[in-house]
Order: sequence, then C-alpha cells, then structure tokens
Amino acid sequence: MEAIIRSDPFPPAPARYNMARDVLAAGAHTPDKIALQVLRAGGAERWSYARLTAAVRGTGAGLLALGLEPGDRVLLRLGNSVDFPIAFLGAVAAGLIPVPTSSQLTAPEITAMAAHLDPGLVVAGDSIALPDHPARVLPLPVLRAMREGPPCDWHLGPPDRPGYMVFTSGSSGTPMAVVHAHRALHARRMMWDGWYGLTPADRMLHAGAFNWTYTLGTGLMDPWAIGATALIPEPGAPLPLLLRRFDATIFAAAPGVYRQLLKPGKPLALPRLRHGLSAGEKLPEATRAAWEAATGRPVFEALGMSECSTYISAAPGHPAPEGAIGYPQPGRTVAVLDGAGQPVPRGTPGTLAVHRSDPGLMLGYWRAPEATRARFTGDWFVTGDTVVMAEDGAITYLGRDDDMLNAGGYRVSPLEIEAAMERHPDIQEAAATEITVKADATVIAAFYTAATPLPEAALQTHAAAHLARYKQPRLYIHRDTLPRGANNKLLRRVLREGWEHAHDPA
Repeated sequence: MEAIIRSDPFPPAPARYNMARDVLAAGAHTPDKIALQVLRAGGAERWSYARLTAAVRGTGAGLLALGLEPGDRVLLRLGNSVDFPIAFLGAVAAGLIPVPTSSQLTAPEITAMAAHLDPGLVVAGDSIALPDHPARVLPLPVLRAMREGPPCDWHLGPPDRPGYMVFTSGSSGTPMAVVHAHRALHARRMMWDGWYGLTPADRMLHAGAFNWTYTLGTGLMDPWAIGATALIPEPGAPLPLLLRRFDATIFAAAPGVYRQLLKPGKPLALPRLRHGLSAGEKLPEATRAAWEAATGRPVFEALGMSECSTYISAAPGHPAPEGAIGYPQPGRTVAVLDGAGQPVPRGTPGTLAVHRSDPGLMLGYWRAPEATRARFTGDWFVTGDTVVMAEDGAITYLGRDDDMLNAGGYRVSPLEIEAAMERHPDIQEAAATEITVKADATVIAAFYTAATPLPEAALQTHAAAHLARYKQPRLYIHRDTLPRGANNKLLRRVLREGWEHAHDPA
C-alpha cells in the first residue's frame, strides 16, 4: 500500500474573511468571559473578551491613522507581554501584515530582515534591538494608548490573501519570510480535535513567551477562536503551582519544559489537568514516560513547521502507537515520498509531504519565487522531515533530512542515538551529529551535558548495550550546555561546525 493519506477537503473559510475577526468571533457571544489571564505567583492580570476585542480593534484603527494602508508590513519588535498578541491581531484586523520576530535578534540580524521586508512600520518594545531602516518606529507607550481609541472596521477580503508572515531559518540557515494567508487561522480548526481535544470550557496554559509563534497559535489564538481561556505565565513563575492554582485543563510546552518540571520519583499533583501537548522538537520517550508517571496524564505530540503549522499529531481520541508522533489530522492529505517524488510503500522511510491544497499551507516565501518553487514536487510540498508511515497511517519521525546521519551507507536518525545516550544515568542531554574528521571521512559524534566529563570507555559500553554497532558514536564530547534556537530546537549544526572549526588541521 502506498504511503498516502487522502482526506476529504476541509470546509473552506468564508468568501469575505478576516482572521482576527475569526479569532474573536466566539468571544463576542460571551463578552464578559475571561479570554486571557497573565499568571504570576501572587495573582493574575485578567482580560475579558470584550476588553481584548476593544484593544485589538482600537489598535487597528490607530495603526491606520498613522497612514498605513492594507497590505503594508508591520515589523513587531516586542517582548514577552500582552502587547504582542494585541499588536499582531490589531494589524490583521486592519488589513495590515504583521511580522513577528524574536526579541533576541541582534541589530545586524534584524536589519537584514527589515531590508528584505521593507516594512512600513516598526513596533518597538523596550530594550529590544531595532533595525537600521527608514521605517517609522512606534514606541510602546503610543501603541498601548491606541487601545482606548475607536474601533477599526474589520478588513474583509478573500481568505487566501496575505495575512501575516513568520521567519524561518530553513535548511540553508538564512532566514526567510513565510507568507501565510488569512485562511491559515481557519485551517487551524483541524487541530482542535486532531491534536488538542479543545473545547470552549478549557483553560489552556502555554509555558512559552507571548512573542513565540507556538504560543501565539496554540496558546492564544486557538483557545480564543473556540471561546476558551488562555493562561500565560510570567517568566520564571512556578509552573506546577500555577497549573494547580488556575485550574489548567490543558498544558502546552516544548519538550525541554516537561523535562525541567520533573524531579525523579516525585509526583506532580494536577487534578484538573486532562493532558499535555508537546511540539517544537521530538519529545524523548523517557521524558514522556517520566511525565506520565509523575502526573498520571498523557502527552500528545505534534509535528509541524513554519510553512504549515502542525499537521501530524496524536490526540485524546486518537492516541499514537508507541514510538510514533501520531496521524495526519482529519482534513489533511499527506504522503511519504522517495527522491523522485513518488510515494513509497508503507513501512519504508521517505520524506513527508503535504498536498498543495492544504488550507494551512503557506502562500510562499516573501520575494523568493525560486525558493518557493523548490519546495514543491508536483502537487506536494516537501517538508524535509524523514518519516515512516505504518500500515494504519501512523507516522514515526526519524529526523530532518539535513540532520540524518550516514553510517557506512546506513541512514541513521540522530534522535535514536540521542534517546539511547540519554538513558545513561549521568547524562542530562545528548545531541548526535555527523562530523568531518578528515577530508574524506566522517564519524558520528555524541555531544552531551553532564555534571563532569564521563569516561569514554563507560560511554562506549553504554552505547554498545543500546545501539547496533554502526549506530554507535565514535566520539563523545562533553559540553556545559547544548545550543538551542529561539524556538528551543536543538542546533546540531552549531555543534558540528564548532567542532570542525576547532579541529581544522589547516
């Protein structure tokens, strides 16, 4: 059987549509309900749906009053505060195109991005690097004052017109602006049952920062679109305490957060929690097992990317088999392809692809038509994720194409090696990558964190007990920390390039 899952097309968005209006439409029926609580150990800042909607529409009107026109780009340089989602949705409501960016970017990095985007406005948070660009800069006090102004009209139009952009590093490492249509918000409804198990009664606590796109989508816009309550903790707040005190029913976080909350042998009492959600990178099976042992609650994982959000996931009504990520969400059409763009048989590794008809798929890369075309093979958007589709359609993730390792002709997933090494009682984290040791030879190296460097012989013995010979690392390299990007993804390439640079015989 071919590795293809064909679903009935997801119902289209209305012909005249605005994603910000869609985000807040359910809350219009319950204006006094709490849409957002910003959590602190000593209390919470509360936003009703009525207050949130007024702030969004007032911001939209204020942005238009500056002389901006629908279609203009608005570069968001905001920190971890409620200002970020209000500015984002306010721009969308007015027909502008917001472009969120990490507050950690340096001035040269954001200058290069701004030159590519040519924004009409830069919204500036406190102490955040700004681009060297002639666009007008809007300071935070002026942005906040806009909330009190009269509301803008919802800018309605075709659902496939540009709605917002996000930057992705891509396999090349050069940031590219991904253009998403307004309809991408409507398409996120496939996640409500296909991943979240989300209802209007839920209280979703997302552990990420406001200005992270994972938080913006999963932690804010999706709960608001169904009329639920979003809970966002302040940095450093005690998450176990807040999960209990504020009656969180769903917890969303990156795998590293789950790991940080676990203390060996100690239970976590979370009586209202139904389940957790994990995305951003592969959740280690050891972390999943430890979390479920500590809380008695399952974690449902999802696979996605900046160009299409999540599309493969487990869900309360459709859990994943052991070792698998999950299934294509209802409404998605996906395939596993070989190098010629043809579907492989089920059970055979290949590259995951999403059909170009998917309403959540990007419109393309901004001002990069060749790069956009390069991501498609026929009618398939090729993700770069190496996976296996089981006979029942379950997807097992093996790694990124550019992370996959070659060991004597065998393709090996770094995740498999990392999971094995992390079973060592003294290893905290591991990262496997292929490094060049001389011009014509590469080996698999395992970088790891531990309190002190561990004897190499002991690591070799451990690896031999858990991995086939061709999968075992040839080098073991201790690091105080492992590098991660702004979205918490492990940066294996940084480890590889750093080691190769330090050991270049030239």
